[in-house]
Amino acid sequence: MILQGLYRYPVKGLNGKALDRVALTSHARLPGDRRFALAHGSAPWEASLPRWLPPKHFYSLRSEPRLASLSADFDPDSGVLTLERRGRQLARAVITEPLGRAMIGQFFADYLGPDGRGVPKLVEAEAGEGMTDVPQPWISLLNLASVEDLARVARRPVDPRRFRANLWIEGAAAWEEFSWVGRNLRIGTAKLRVMEPIERCAATNVDPDSATVDMNLPLLLRRGYQHLNMGVYCEVVSDGEVASGDELLLD
Repeated sequence: MILQGLYRYPVKGLNGKALDRVALTSHARLPGDRRFALAHGSAPWEASLPRWLPPKHFYSLRSEPRLASLSADFDPDSGVLTLERRGRQLARAVITEPLGRAMIGQFFADYLGPDGRGVPKLVEAEAGEGMTDVPQPWISLLNLASVEDLARVARRPVDPRRFRANLWIEGAAAWEEFSWVGRNLRIGTAKLRVMEPIERCAATNVDPDSATVDMNLPLLLRRGYQHLNMGVYCEVVSDGEVASGDELLLD
């Protein structure tokens, strides 16, 4: 089994960035993952006291499929976020600064239109934290063989990008990852413990290229397998570096 892909999602709800390698820290999320998020204007967010909030307070593909039509590129060194659509730049700002976050928030207010919950605001997590779907500092792992088996049930290809996972693995049997809960994995020089399956929602129904709702993957999972799960959450239990192509070993 090998690590086939490694991804970070700087802004929750927008596209991810493929990485060659990354250093993982014990009991921490993948560095920079979901560092930023687009919050509803009514979200109880305090910039001076940032804290994790449930997904319902943020824009996502589940409620706004149009987010998938945007290409987002974030440079962690300069703090610059660039948003494009079909190769045309729509917005650019330094989002590590309040003014830049306000500018991007205003762009989304214009792009998405009013929704009755106030003006969208781009928010930044506390240093070292992230606004993932669960409060625990976990990393998501996707077994590509399971995605392929779901495609068999769907009778059409299923793009792994729909699941927005950090780690993509190949070489395991379909659905084998669920039997790893409670066990440790070694990838590169890091050790991770598999915590629990990831329950999927309607955000996976959005095609990552066309930004259209063209499938009902939760329904297919329920009908085909009697569950709503795809992938597993893992916790880093020993610091180390992982890289695309690394072997994955079960302890």
